[in-house]
Amino acid sequence: MSRRLAYVLRHDPASAGVALDSDGWADVDDIVAGVPGLTRELLERIVATDGKRRYTLDGDRVRAAQGHSAGVADAMHRVPVVPPPRLYHGTTASSVEEILAHGLLPGSRSHVHLSADRDTAVRVGGRRGTPVVLEVGAAAAHAAGTRFFLADNGVWLAEDGVAARFLAR
Repeated sequence: MSRRLAYVLRHDPASAGVALDSDGWADVDDIVAGVPGLTRELLERIVATDGKRRYTLDGDRVRAAQGHSAGVADAMHRVPVVPPPRLYHGTTASSVEEILAHGLLPGSRSHVHLSADRDTAVRVGGRRGTPVVLEVGAAAAHAAGTRFFLADNGVWLAEDGVAARFLAR
């Protein structure tokens, strides 16, 4: 059920007959009505027990913290923030050379996801193979014009990606 909720809130709200407002929020009653088997109680349990804090519940509204497809995320208004000097990106050994050559690209998402600490980046990179952690010169990238955001769950987001010159193995 959590995967279905993530899909609806991150990528295709229309698949459940749900509309997101300009900040990515959906009405809880609409989500419950549009996702078979989902109840308010189950939604609350999913939000409360999700270890990655993917969702934010605020009264009768819910949204995904980050991870949206470009079309969905473009509707969300985030306030850019100044990042710390360094952030981290976990990836796989098979992806490192491509990333170091071309930068971190968001692919079908509108933002690249970054971590504030190496341990989180190791866990993220290890989901699909041998993890490699890249250090992101976030302050330098920010000074060069990269916009950074901080999601509700503490994940750092870099709009449109991070150029290769700001990455180190």
